[in-house]
Amino acid sequence: MILILDFGSQYTQLIARRVRELNVYCEIHPFNKIPALDNVKGVILSGSPFSVLDPDAPLPELEQIFENKIPLLGVCYGAQYLAKNNGGDVKPSKIREYGRAKLVKFKGEHELLKGMTQGCQVWMSHGDTILKLPENFSVIASTEDIEVAGYQAGSEKVFGIQFHPEVYHSQEGMILLNNFVVNICSCDQSWTPASFAETSIEQLRNKLGNDKVVLGLSGGVDSSVAALLLHSAIGKNLHCIFVDNGLLRKNEFATVLEAYQGMGLNVKGVAAADQFYNALKNKIDPEEKRKAIGKTFIEVFDAEAHKISNVTWLAQGTIYPDVIESVSVNGPSATIKSHHNVGGLPDFMKLKVVEPLNTLFKDEVRRVGKELGLKNEILHRHPFPGPGLGIRILGEITSERIRILQEVDHIFIEGLKKNKLYDEVWQALVVLLPVQSVGVMGDERTYENVVALRAVESTDGMTADWSKLPYDFLAKVSNDIINKVKGVNRVVYDISSKPPATIEWE
Repeated sequence: MILILDFGSQYTQLIARRVRELNVYCEIHPFNKIPALDNVKGVILSGSPFSVLDPDAPLPELEQIFENKIPLLGVCYGAQYLAKNNGGDVKPSKIREYGRAKLVKFKGEHELLKGMTQGCQVWMSHGDTILKLPENFSVIASTEDIEVAGYQAGSEKVFGIQFHPEVYHSQEGMILLNNFVVNICSCDQSWTPASFAETSIEQLRNKLGNDKVVLGLSGGVDSSVAALLLHSAIGKNLHCIFVDNGLLRKNEFATVLEAYQGMGLNVKGVAAADQFYNALKNKIDPEEKRKAIGKTFIEVFDAEAHKISNVTWLAQGTIYPDVIESVSVNGPSATIKSHHNVGGLPDFMKLKVVEPLNTLFKDEVRRVGKELGLKNEILHRHPFPGPGLGIRILGEITSERIRILQEVDHIFIEGLKKNKLYDEVWQALVVLLPVQSVGVMGDERTYENVVALRAVESTDGMTADWSKLPYDFLAKVSNDIINKVKGVNRVVYDISSKPPATIEWE
């Protein structure tokens, strides 16, 4: 595997994704929590929001990596740290280099740069510059503005680059990463969806034995793929529970249960809408809503789990970004919103936790699901939050407001499918606003609800851009919503990207 040491860069997860696109397994660990190096074939040091000149700059202990002669690639902050720590000179840039740059001279046959084109575009994002390299270090790449855009430490397999090869704007970044990961580190490109599924099933079989496992299915791709892996490993000892919290999409409880038919899963549906509605009464704050929904779900789920004798394990569809976020460089990062899979279980459940997908990104989960034969309607289903429509109704949640949102959401989602736009969008949703506006219908004044449509393009939800849906489609959907859903007289379209906005509104 490749080990990525995280210094807090916004691009760290992207480095991991690029390495995995080469079919090489990698893991991200905080710079100050370096794991055992037994299976590590190479190390990448990430960028950082810090400057190496800051008094509290992150300082990794790399002695073991050097002692074991493990190839090392420093990116941006990582490159500056290696240079400064070995006697080089790093100073604040006179002109901060941020954005596109060109590699105007480099050793084209150098093992790290082999196959790259003279003048190729790279992406810079740094406020400091390496003015002088340590003794025996040599420049291997420059841009028009900086002499040291890339270097090697003598004859060692230790390299530093000032640009970010992992981002889309570094046009030949994947060539460089392939050179480092495959050619220099000699990693075997065998980490594929098929190999992951095979290995995981065997590991789950050994870990769980004849124990019983209970899993909360949501109808989404994460929990469904987790269920298929577990079912392949332990068969009938997996018990799945699908809870209707009354905050699902229109007709979703029935359609999702139907979709699981024929997959061989042991699934029990539990209708519990009234319990959730009672728990949400008079709740307006989004975090209070999430906690109320989470608490009620645990109560319902725990009651059902107790009806199954001798359950030992709780399975969850936690994926890798959730894990990374919970062990970030500076400790768990500021809570933007609680995640239903992270944060542990109440003591009274007394179950051990198994998370078959906690090393995968979202798109990797889909590839594994495809390998396991998961049905397309689940495999390509848009992400749907655990709290469901409860966090898409801003303000008070009532059965009438849920009805309105379900109807509007149904028109939007079915419209996307009918016009073959659903698979072009990573996630689409509707938000019911706590706002009413004046309208005119049939010569009469109305004062009714406003809904916001949102559709985004993304790969894994870490960043997202709003989808440029056709105007004709938006006009037709808006017209259908206002004509068919009583209580709505205005439709708006959200054109915010993530960041600074989030995908969901709450």
